[in-house]
Amino acid sequence: MIALEHKQLVIDGEPRLVMAGEVHYFRVAREEWDQRLDLVVEAGCTAVASYIPWIWHELPDGTIDVTGATRPERDVAAFIDACAERGLWFIARPGPFVMAELKNEGIPYRVYDEHPEVVPIGWDWKPAPSRTVDYLAPAFIDETARWFDAIMPVLAPRLQPRGGNIIGVQLDNEVGMLAWVTNSPDLTDGLIDDLGHWVDDEHPARDRYPEAPGSPGWADQVRSPSEEVAGRLRVDLAEYMRDRFAAYVTTLRDLCEARDVREVPFLVNIHGTESGSGGPFPIGISQLVRTYAGVPGMVSGSDHYLGAATSDTLTDLYVMNAFMDAVHDADQPLTSLEFEAGTGDYSGGIESQHDPSTVDLKTRLCVAQGNRLINYYLLAGGINPPLEEVVGDGNDRLSFTGERHGTAAPIGPEGQRGFTFDATARTARAMTAQQDWLSRMDEEHDGVQLGLVLDAYATEYHHPESALMSEVVDDLTGHRGAGQRRFVARSLLLGGFRFGAVRLEERDPEPGGVLALASGRHLSATVQQRVLDHVHAGGGLLYLGPLPERDLANKPCTVLADGLGLAAGDFVHDSSDFFPSVVRHGWAAPGPEVRVGWRQRLDAPEGAEIVLTDVDGAVCGVSVAAGAGQAVVLAAGLPSDPVLVERALAHLGQRAGVRVDAPWPGVLATTTASADGQRALHLINHSGVDMRVNVAVDGADLPSDGALSLPARSGHVLPLGIDVAGHRILWASAEITGHSATHVDLAPGLDQDGRTTVLLAPGTAVLDDASYAVDDGPDGAVRVIGGPGPISVRFG
Repeated sequence: MIALEHKQLVIDGEPRLVMAGEVHYFRVAREEWDQRLDLVVEAGCTAVASYIPWIWHELPDGTIDVTGATRPERDVAAFIDACAERGLWFIARPGPFVMAELKNEGIPYRVYDEHPEVVPIGWDWKPAPSRTVDYLAPAFIDETARWFDAIMPVLAPRLQPRGGNIIGVQLDNEVGMLAWVTNSPDLTDGLIDDLGHWVDDEHPARDRYPEAPGSPGWADQVRSPSEEVAGRLRVDLAEYMRDRFAAYVTTLRDLCEARDVREVPFLVNIHGTESGSGGPFPIGISQLVRTYAGVPGMVSGSDHYLGAATSDTLTDLYVMNAFMDAVHDADQPLTSLEFEAGTGDYSGGIESQHDPSTVDLKTRLCVAQGNRLINYYLLAGGINPPLEEVVGDGNDRLSFTGERHGTAAPIGPEGQRGFTFDATARTARAMTAQQDWLSRMDEEHDGVQLGLVLDAYATEYHHPESALMSEVVDDLTGHRGAGQRRFVARSLLLGGFRFGAVRLEERDPEPGGVLALASGRHLSATVQQRVLDHVHAGGGLLYLGPLPERDLANKPCTVLADGLGLAAGDFVHDSSDFFPSVVRHGWAAPGPEVRVGWRQRLDAPEGAEIVLTDVDGAVCGVSVAAGAGQAVVLAAGLPSDPVLVERALAHLGQRAGVRVDAPWPGVLATTTASADGQRALHLINHSGVDMRVNVAVDGADLPSDGALSLPARSGHVLPLGIDVAGHRILWASAEITGHSATHVDLAPGLDQDGRTTVLLAPGTAVLDDASYAVDDGPDGAVRVIGGPGPISVRFG
């Protein structure tokens, strides 16, 4: 049985950490399946995921082969069973859309040819530039049902609760992405009519549009909006599409359950990374939030391609996970359904080569934040077979990538071990070795939350000729989330703060804590009031950005500024001959003068404390009291500054629970804990240099006098109280690599010269061994000192 409980993935009563790898059976010759799956096992994975492409299984005459009658690579059941024979779980991804660099994103050509009405038009009646469809078009749903009629009977008897190995079924893939990346909403006639009904239902007492829904001019007004309606239409269209996507995913789930696929989690893949940046990722959350958030049996999974593990990408990844969790309920876990693996050389031109440590550092960060399933995409490459029909598109293959596919993968197209195979295998094995506690642990947070304004990410559609829409979208995209230049999130992380996020449209920040919020000029009255109420009730606010002065429809709205007693003054940008620079004052000083990209002058009430001014004395940063709380407002385009943020948080009454003193930036640290009191310290040195660091947790130095040697580009999970084989490990300066009822294995330690310190609970019996020494530790603990190199502590 499979359950989602307390943000855990529970299989047969035990929380699990599933390490999966994507292997496309349809891109691998049937006689090579065994070799690929043996490599999956060697790589330390416990599951296989694969798309099941409709376009591959439907033949030109419309018949569907899922048994291998026409080609052995179409025998889906045989591939799933081959996984089961090796003890591998399976995650099925049957679409109907699968993307996967396939022609038509995985939809057969016939569907488009026979049902042209499912292909949407966008702004100004222009055809959709991608191969998307109107998901809820009746003809498309009927065709999808026909596809499900063929594939679901293969999956149903192989579900894990029925003795099989399928532990999850993904519904479609990257829903809404094609319309977003092309800025071409699915404006079919049917959708526009339904939008009109939605407007009438949502706003029955308001005359919102000059052309009323259902009137002869309604469709033209939506497809080619005037500036008079542009603001409200942008908001309404995004809000409506959330409901429509939810209805689509519910329809797919109903189709599955009607065909006896049930009792396993249904998965939704969240897209949104773009050009190596995670900044736009919450656009996917915004589009799909209603498909899964708070819906029993539904799980969301990230889909991210961020490139090498750097300060930028790891900050993005941390914020992505925090924002995903902010919309989940108390039971829904974090997962990653497409976790970028390999070298990053997706073109096959040897144009990118991520350091092999990239997959390790990203994996460790995600696991520390509570990811319970990670699917490495792609783990194995393959060969794109020819289409069954000649379409004359330059290669006539299943995919637009050419003959070879997955050249970046840890396992190459011909089954060879790639550049990153060994690193990926070490990572998967390291996580699996610790799943007994990692699968149960949640990240501990300090008294600070990052504000998620999901409506600030409802920017996927804006008419290209609407100045009003562009103004709002540019403002939102320039300031939301982690803050411009990632100032808020990266400064918090490098300052040692562990934080989650709160969705401000629906939830109040934690009472008495600090809300860290980045925003532009456009912020809804609801959110502004909730932020102000938090401060008035005694909470703290760290705000970065220009003062909010308009709502999301571009109407005047100054609730927050008025409540804090602030007013916006002149706003200046940098240019080729103007270089605005700011200096610190009060508790923020001392500090260097810093050039910024912009600053806004703030008119503050009497008694406000000045924090920042430009070099000419214009105030652009203040601390103001409001009610029982305090707000720090920084209206300047600042670069990341952990010292300034640390001082601001201290001023607001919060300090980091983990302190890392390092000679250079580049070490991220957090802690996790389980309900039964087990705890671990997670350290990631993403810099390119070895570092000697001093670490303190909860105000106390680590038992190794706080000093650890962190190799460059390395991550570590160190016990702070972990139960192994009935023994409590109070501390270890090395990661656990294996354990049994009689011993625990540890990696080379991080003490000086590679030695390892292990503290065991008082009274623990340890057998003598030449590789380590045993003596009395602090507070009666049993201390083991061994190494250099890995050691195995044997229990008596």
